[in-house]
Amino acid sequence: MNYFSFYKGGKELYCLIFMGIISCISPIYAKKNTCLSSSLFQQHAIHGAVTDGTSPLPGVTISVKNKLNSAVISDYNGQYSITASPSDTLIVSFIGFKTALITVKGRTLLNIILQYDTTVLQEVRVNAGYYSVKESERTGSIARITSKEIENQPVTNVMATMQGRMAGVNITQRTGIPGGSFDIKIRGQNSIRADGNSPLYIIDGVPYSSDIISSSLTATAFPSGVNPLNNINPDNIESIEVLKDADATSIYGSRGANGVVLITTKKGKKGKTSFNLLASTGFGNVTKLPKLMNTEQYIKMRKQAFINDGLTEYGPYDYDVNGTWDQNRYTDWQKELLGRTSQTSDFQGTVNGGSENTQFLISGNFHRETTVFPGEFFYKRGGGHINLNHHSDDNKFKISFSGSYNVQDNNQPSFDFTNEARYLAPNAPAVYTSDGQLNWENSTWENPLRNLESKYESKTNDLLANTLISYEIWKDLTIKSSFGFTSLDTKETRIIPSTMADPAYEATSDDSAIFLNDTKRSSWIIEPQINWSKNLGAGKIDILAGATFQSQKTERINLSGIGFTSNSLIYNIAAAKNIRIYTDDETLYKYQAFFGRLNYNWKQRYIVNLTGRRDGSSRFGPRNQFANFGAAGIAWIFSKETFLENNRWLSYGKIRSSYGITGSDQIGDYMFLDTYTTSGKIYNGVTGVQPTRLFNRDFGWETNKKIELALELGFLHDRIYVTGAIYKNRSSNQLVGIPLPATTGFTSLQSNLDAVVENTGLELTLRTVNISGKSFNWSTNLNLTFAKNKLVDFPSLQTSTYSQQYRIGQPLNINLLYNFKGVNPQTGIYEFEDLNDDGRITFPDDRQAVVDLNPKYYGGIQNQISYKNLNLDFLFQFSKQKNRSYPVSGAGQMLNQIDRLTDSWMQPGDNSFHQIYTTGYNNDALNADSLYSQSTGAITDASFIRLKNISLTYDLPLSLKGLKCKIMLQGQNLLTFTKYKDGDPEFISYGYLPPLKVINTGIQLTF
Repeated sequence: MNYFSFYKGGKELYCLIFMGIISCISPIYAKKNTCLSSSLFQQHAIHGAVTDGTSPLPGVTISVKNKLNSAVISDYNGQYSITASPSDTLIVSFIGFKTALITVKGRTLLNIILQYDTTVLQEVRVNAGYYSVKESERTGSIARITSKEIENQPVTNVMATMQGRMAGVNITQRTGIPGGSFDIKIRGQNSIRADGNSPLYIIDGVPYSSDIISSSLTATAFPSGVNPLNNINPDNIESIEVLKDADATSIYGSRGANGVVLITTKKGKKGKTSFNLLASTGFGNVTKLPKLMNTEQYIKMRKQAFINDGLTEYGPYDYDVNGTWDQNRYTDWQKELLGRTSQTSDFQGTVNGGSENTQFLISGNFHRETTVFPGEFFYKRGGGHINLNHHSDDNKFKISFSGSYNVQDNNQPSFDFTNEARYLAPNAPAVYTSDGQLNWENSTWENPLRNLESKYESKTNDLLANTLISYEIWKDLTIKSSFGFTSLDTKETRIIPSTMADPAYEATSDDSAIFLNDTKRSSWIIEPQINWSKNLGAGKIDILAGATFQSQKTERINLSGIGFTSNSLIYNIAAAKNIRIYTDDETLYKYQAFFGRLNYNWKQRYIVNLTGRRDGSSRFGPRNQFANFGAAGIAWIFSKETFLENNRWLSYGKIRSSYGITGSDQIGDYMFLDTYTTSGKIYNGVTGVQPTRLFNRDFGWETNKKIELALELGFLHDRIYVTGAIYKNRSSNQLVGIPLPATTGFTSLQSNLDAVVENTGLELTLRTVNISGKSFNWSTNLNLTFAKNKLVDFPSLQTSTYSQQYRIGQPLNINLLYNFKGVNPQTGIYEFEDLNDDGRITFPDDRQAVVDLNPKYYGGIQNQISYKNLNLDFLFQFSKQKNRSYPVSGAGQMLNQIDRLTDSWMQPGDNSFHQIYTTGYNNDALNADSLYSQSTGAITDASFIRLKNISLTYDLPLSLKGLKCKIMLQGQNLLTFTKYKDGDPEFISYGYLPPLKVINTGIQLTF
């Protein structure tokens, strides 16, 4: 992002040089002219002071035009000294000021006054949704990143580009498998429902549904299913704005309760047609894996477990220790099953250009990525993007079209190998026999590579298009309308062929199965608007009014087929002997709204911004289909007051505040209706139906009240820019299921619960321009968030089904655990606090210790350094948090363990952190193992600092005019500093692949 402009230009002393040459021709004046020409190039010292007209400016760069290594820097008093000739031109540059070109003209004393550059940070316009606003004049809280940050990251999901770069935006990757999803929370968790906290995504003005499209029957390797946001190509994005407070989000009404993510794609620019070609390739590995026992440690643990249980002989199924398997064999199963290197390839081409009236951009891209799992699996994505802009000669009529079409093809194993990689015995047999077949070792184990036969495939076609038309009726009055359309078609299959089974079981294609999920989603939106803007004396007023009409249709069928005459027919559902349809439905969502904005700016100092929206949604009962939302934002730019006009150190200062109400209708369709589904039972040849939901006409909107107070300060011509914001959001009227007695035939009634969830926090951002010179520049961006979540109220919590999930005054993301006391030195068994003193450890009476799993604070620090044609950009992400340690249950059984369990209790008197080994015969130890995983002993410090992203680019100095070449080296998740010993601290979801460490190289040509 370029916050400052440096103006270059000026004229050389052609006239003086020309006169010198002409005069040398004349013999009469030959001697005189020779002296003149010599004096023009004679070097002499020049000195002086650089000021802003009133104060000296230290750190100003002064150099001689067209001469290398001539730059000097002004000192603390603005003084400088440089050597130049009378014909030279001095280039004087300083951040926040216009670059000055000063001709020497034989002078030795040159005092220079620099003019302020108006194109500073505050003049950058940010996208606020239905309107744009100068950074200096916004009253709401908006975080922003641009293509400059995005293009430096070798990632495929738009959510990954935002990690660690925005205050108040916490994003966690859910899996390292390509096509997986991310979890995002903007200023905390507002809804009790886990699926009710997603923000609203807007791409070029069109709402984009982020609802998970996959089925639990198909995408079993993905912890949260497949996210449609993978369809968006990050390379096509120009900027991402995140709207956070009420002032910024209330204009979106019921859709803005959890924040709004605005994605703007790249647009065509006027000028000569240019071509941009980008090719890159890279590789990835798992970031960090837990350290497990080797064979020697494992066998020792197993044998000790038999001794502890008083067993003198090994059982017939104890293959690892009874001599069946080689006790000297060692396989690092994490390396074997998760240790391969994924490879990525990317190609993108863009054509851009246009005239003064019409501009265009056309781009195409292709991405291919393999996995770290064994086998030939891949993820492919390709697509195109087009943008056309046109305006009339009088600039009154404007039309813009943006469209993108992307195709995904994801082929993965349907089971994640992570669990087996961590629990398989290290001396388990080899996976292949000498002739290359799967090794079943006489049916003594389940070969993990059997899962390679079970494949998951997903094919997605995604279309998004938007047209914006506007016309200026007369000066200051403009009407416009946007027309958007989206279409998503996803087909998923998961097969379980009989070839997965041990041949000894003699499974046939009659046992093979296929699961299918077909989802089609399409939507259209029309938003007419009218805008009036007028200067009224010392003030300016902006009025915006508009309406939204949206419709979304979703069709979904989910079915399975079992039993085939041949496995070659497994993808033909019609060939299945038994077909079962789980879901076959069509839902229609309709939404309409009227919105408005009134903004008044007086003297560019005092700003009032009022926004409102009346929403109507088909997801609510007839009494509550409409609701009103609105907000007020104010700002005072106090740095423009007369008493601060001549301030030398404070260049910008603003106080802003906002309050308002937004809402949420993220509940799914038809939740208020009494609905029915097929029972699967047939009576007299007719398939029966059964009720699935009760009618609730009072089912209404979830509301979120937001308040914020913020201070923005710029120092030393904005070389130091600080923002601090405190906020409090209260979400009420929660949309949840109210438990019902079993005698009703229903477990719950979808209704509004009078529970209140509160999110409070402090957000800090700091941007500094550390060095700004002709050849060397260095800037730093820091964001830091302190956030707290609290359940303020929950009527009758103790008697509800949520009684052992939440606590009043505590966050929603808590665990209620047993209080771990340690290992009894005499018995070697884990001990826990008996809260009710009944002599037993039972649920729920003794599981009441509250552990907060929300980060105490999180953020990121980014540095951008450039030296001539070399650019370095790196980001460190950090989080202060607690989380669960790696499970340690079953120590002594035929399961591998974390290597720290080698320090376990052996004999009476031992003071160990881990209890006695058991093969499964010690019931007290087994029960204690189960309790431990639900105790405070399983909670550990998972704080981390991670080198999230690094990018090194070099612009090759080419002599061919119009050709530019850039070479790139990029990395993602390269280094992690943490005390957490059990794997990746950012990602703690057992049984799923952690994020990958990626290194990427590429080349970019522009001509």
